[in-house]
Amino acid sequence: MKEWTAIQDSLAGAQALDQQDSLASMRQNFVFPKKQNGNLSTEDQLYFAGHSLGLMPCKAKEYIEEELTAWGQYGVEGHFHAPHPWLPYHENLTHSFAKLVGAKEAEVVAMNSLTVNLHLLMISFYRPSHRRFKILIENNTFPSDKYAVDSQVRMHGFDPKEAVIELTPRAGQLTVTPEDLEEQIRRAGDQLALVLLGNCNYLSGQCFPFQRVVDVSHGVGARVGFNLAHGAGNLLLNLHAWKVDFAVWCTYKYLNAGPGGIAGAFVHENHLGKSDFPRLEGWWGHNKSTRFQMGPHFEAIPTAEAWQLSNPPIFQLASLRASMELFDQATMPELRKKGDQLTNYLEWLLRRRCPDQVEVVTPAEGSRGSMLCLRVKKAPRQLLKSLKDKDVILDFREPDILRVCPAPMYNSFQDVFRLVEILEESLA
Repeated sequence: MKEWTAIQDSLAGAQALDQQDSLASMRQNFVFPKKQNGNLSTEDQLYFAGHSLGLMPCKAKEYIEEELTAWGQYGVEGHFHAPHPWLPYHENLTHSFAKLVGAKEAEVVAMNSLTVNLHLLMISFYRPSHRRFKILIENNTFPSDKYAVDSQVRMHGFDPKEAVIELTPRAGQLTVTPEDLEEQIRRAGDQLALVLLGNCNYLSGQCFPFQRVVDVSHGVGARVGFNLAHGAGNLLLNLHAWKVDFAVWCTYKYLNAGPGGIAGAFVHENHLGKSDFPRLEGWWGHNKSTRFQMGPHFEAIPTAEAWQLSNPPIFQLASLRASMELFDQATMPELRKKGDQLTNYLEWLLRRRCPDQVEVVTPAEGSRGSMLCLRVKKAPRQLLKSLKDKDVILDFREPDILRVCPAPMYNSFQDVFRLVEILEESLA
């Protein structure tokens, strides 16, 4: 972790850090909610909820309005003649998605919502047998993921109580050490069909050692999938080189695509181009050159696009395009570098100013992204209300966790300093 100095525990120190920030200008590309002290307020709220819903890129409205205009001007012909034709519109995201997650362009696609994609890819990659039927998931996994996993297990005739294994942390711990993770994979051994982990964990903020998870899982014969709801746009990813079998992610959190934004999926090239590969199929996954011949037999596109079912929502794609242009401009290595600096600065200030009232439960740099989960030792709900009354936006998870995300795309060091000042005041 970077060593900070006492001068940086001041507004002037935070301002000096912002002046050195090569990504500081990215902030102007986003719309911040305004303080709630009247309809005419022009002062921004302190927004630290990018792990839950990212801020709106300024161009999102412009890009959606372009498609509304095209709809009015062209009607159905907009699929072919709009300035950005709708028929191949999702392909505008392919290059950006590939760079985002460290993949080949053939391995990624923008489609559906996250849990829909999770189900579609589990249909393909969770193929249990009488002996190999178990799925290993996180402790504290996001409920939607647990529901999806349990339902897939039941569809194959197994009992989730026997087939679904949750990681077990050591006594008194919220997170699982990398060594314990590997040991639990090996212990499941030839009964393990699938390892399905999220990154970062929504409750603890812990991210896992991707490459080691893949190597150990493949070593016992299991396939590996990652839910990157808190990873895409947050962590440095290299899915192709790591040989991850599949991954899914949403785009409304770190990727700023708007509420309910269209999701993404990755399928490693080792599984592409196989006509007999098990999957649910729909017409948008059919060979593009013959799709509109409306033939009776499915001919899969030899890319991750084969998992598409229906034509995607254009307005959601337009909003996502506005955000992905900014990610292409900023680049993930630079965002992760700043993200580490902001998160470390936040942790340092918290330990310096609120050491007895707040516990940082998220692991140290290298095992986390741009989110700190804080255990509040006294009256957490009262604290949350106090912060909201002071125009600070973050979120709460039962029973005592505050989640705080200094998003490197638009948060500043001044934001972080002001947050901790208000937090200290509210705790006092």
